[in-house]
Amino acid sequence: MTTNQNKPRIVVVGNGMVGHHFIEQLIQSGANQAFDVQVFGEEKYIAYDRVHLSEYFTGKNAEDLSLTTSEFYKDNNIDFHANTKVVAIDTPANSIRLDDCTQVDYDKLILATGSYPFVPPIPGHKRDNTFVYRTFDDLDAMRECAKDCKTGTVVGGGLLGLEAANALKNLGLETQVVEFAPRLMPVQLDETGGAMLKDMIEGIGVDVYTATATNEIVDGEAAFHRMNFADGSHLETDLILFSAGIRPQDELARSSGLSLGERGGIEINNVCQTSVDNIYAIGECALWNGKIFGLVAPGYTMAKVAADHVIGNNSLAFEGADMSTKLKLLGCDVGSIGDAHQATQGAKSFVYQDELSNAYRKIVVSEDGSKLLGAVLVGDNSYYDTLLQYYLNGIDLPKEPQGLILPASDGAPAALGVDALPDTASICSCHNVTKADINAAVADGATGVADVKGITKAATGCGGCAALLKKVVDNELLALGIEVSTDICEHFAYTRQDLFNLIKVEGIKTFAELLDKHGKGKGCDICKPAVGSILASVWNDYVLGKEHVALQDTNDRYLANMQKDGTYSVVPRIPGGEITPDGLIAIGDVAKRYNLYTKITGGQRIDLFGATLPQLPKIWSELIDAGFETGQAYGKSVRTVKSCVGSTWCRYGVNDSVGMAIYIENRYKGLRGPHKIKFAVSGCTRECAEAQSKDIGVIATENGWNLYVCGNGGMKPRHADLFATDLTDEELIRYIDRVLMLYVKTADRLQRTATWMDNLEGGLDYLKDVIIEDSLDLGAELEAQMQHIVDTFQCEWTTTLKDEKALKKFRQFVNADEEDNNVVFVEERGQIRPATESEKYELIAKAV
Repeated sequence: MTTNQNKPRIVVVGNGMVGHHFIEQLIQSGANQAFDVQVFGEEKYIAYDRVHLSEYFTGKNAEDLSLTTSEFYKDNNIDFHANTKVVAIDTPANSIRLDDCTQVDYDKLILATGSYPFVPPIPGHKRDNTFVYRTFDDLDAMRECAKDCKTGTVVGGGLLGLEAANALKNLGLETQVVEFAPRLMPVQLDETGGAMLKDMIEGIGVDVYTATATNEIVDGEAAFHRMNFADGSHLETDLILFSAGIRPQDELARSSGLSLGERGGIEINNVCQTSVDNIYAIGECALWNGKIFGLVAPGYTMAKVAADHVIGNNSLAFEGADMSTKLKLLGCDVGSIGDAHQATQGAKSFVYQDELSNAYRKIVVSEDGSKLLGAVLVGDNSYYDTLLQYYLNGIDLPKEPQGLILPASDGAPAALGVDALPDTASICSCHNVTKADINAAVADGATGVADVKGITKAATGCGGCAALLKKVVDNELLALGIEVSTDICEHFAYTRQDLFNLIKVEGIKTFAELLDKHGKGKGCDICKPAVGSILASVWNDYVLGKEHVALQDTNDRYLANMQKDGTYSVVPRIPGGEITPDGLIAIGDVAKRYNLYTKITGGQRIDLFGATLPQLPKIWSELIDAGFETGQAYGKSVRTVKSCVGSTWCRYGVNDSVGMAIYIENRYKGLRGPHKIKFAVSGCTRECAEAQSKDIGVIATENGWNLYVCGNGGMKPRHADLFATDLTDEELIRYIDRVLMLYVKTADRLQRTATWMDNLEGGLDYLKDVIIEDSLDLGAELEAQMQHIVDTFQCEWTTTLKDEKALKKFRQFVNADEEDNNVVFVEERGQIRPATESEKYELIAKAV
């Protein structure tokens, strides 16, 4: 163990989300340089995101869910010990004892031991095929067991129980939920809300048993277990998952003589100190004013307060936390705010219920109707953000508060203006970011949401506040006199989406016509390529046609990527990365004949570099004769579809990833968009094709295909999000059609799919509603538009080779046929590369 005797030592016991957040606070304050920081975690994994643990069953792995890396800790002087249990605290000696009997001294001790799952003491609860839902090891054991199971049952119908039920469904099991209380989520929902949630969950194929007590678990006849209930009925199931709540992990504190609550939990004061001044407790193990806080946001606040006090600032205090929650459980929206059960003396309520669309909303108001005390939402959380701000900030309600939950004529909920929020309004509860924090970030130079996220971490937790964050940022920019313009450029007072709609609705076919009707001036390097891209997306005309050629930038104008020495690259399409020996030979012959540099790309293509402008038509003529077509590596369009070998060759493959990749590439080749689009198809969850880093990623499962959307590599890599699971071939293509055409239709200029989705109000959930549920009734239109693109595809180089006017553009000089003598190559590793300036001078000197 690394030690530094010259520095006071902070020991952190527990490396969960809250323990890690404490470390982040130390690093942010710079205190990690002043202290010797030792962190001990019982698990073999470094801190990971338990909030999104169910995504472990939808394609994400431990690395994806990790909150940090051992390298990050090491770089910041944090000494981390995994797989290490602290078994005792010697408070008089200021030391802890590890499970290997090592003694470690401390100056300050932070207990972030979290909680453990409560398992009701039902006879038979320790049988095989019974699990809890807490760690990666728990989930790995469940996954292995599920391979031989058909049915799974969750004991517990609260927040964690429904998350666990979602995990069982993702494992492909027929799923049931057994809840002792008379309704689901009894802490958050009232009777009507719980009943509606039950109906919705049963509607997606999960059986729910409420007001049901389990007396014992014994051998089943048709399944591994038989659960005998108190009313004499029973249920047979292969796997049982206990998720009946949590209990504070306070054993270490108990054995060390720290003060505990009557029902457990380490008692703390307002700066998170325990009954021993130099020992602190944070997170789910801590008891403040008789309360345990089972959400991550209060734990983060405790971590911030404790870190502040440990380093001597003493400027913060923990004064409780709001336990309002907004969730999507098994695909169902659920929201709960404040006094959801109308327990406040004299409180009144307003209720809206729509059984046809499964929507239930209730607000609880003060006796005089002036303040919001609580709310319940089931089926539609779009009302949550506005109601939460009324509640948290004590904002006076409108004269008719029921209007806050009644549908507006346009279907959108009534919104609370950003100006009405006080500076103390909490915008991001995960990281305790207020409106004042966001405004300060803007005042310090942040010019957009991305900048503010980087400074404050707002919307980087659960992401539920992203839409409100954007409103606050834009509002503050406007207040500072900084125009938040959505115009694409000075020539068009429209967004890219506006221009797309104008072109499509009015049947506009040329830039000149669009400029005449809706613009001014002559256009610029911003609007011309953007409009050219839109025209190609809508009408799929030849990009070098006389009406369009002037709109293209250099790469599109010459159907090739210009390199730094003025030469061009040639990239033939190789769908799915599959190529015949004859195809390889043809490419090799061309490369050899024209002395081109060759390289296999990460997208499973072969790039040929060093072609001069006059050589391009000659090279492409030979490649097209050999059966190739343009790979469109030069365009803001579909680029590549990467694949592994799949079930055809691989012993792990469960489906034909190459066949699907080839089909996808042949279907979407030629699609023009706001930015480049990349695909990948993996034949199993081992993910050799790296599908989760692409705009569209497809992973084979034993039951079909999992679809991931809106990822990207580049300067700011982003994992794609799981969009739909176990799809048939037809469902997969239908959803991809819709997602891509909605992106082409609504994205901003040069906006990647990841940024596009993040900027959608409602993000991934909204996208699912539009694409899968067809909530806007756009599905047929989007599919028809994509089919038009498919039906009208043309290889742009094939068309160009037949067009004498187009071929005239491929001359180095307008008035002469000479080559450019400034293009000079040298040989390296058996191939050519552009000569440096010094190498050019050296070659000229030798020639002289």
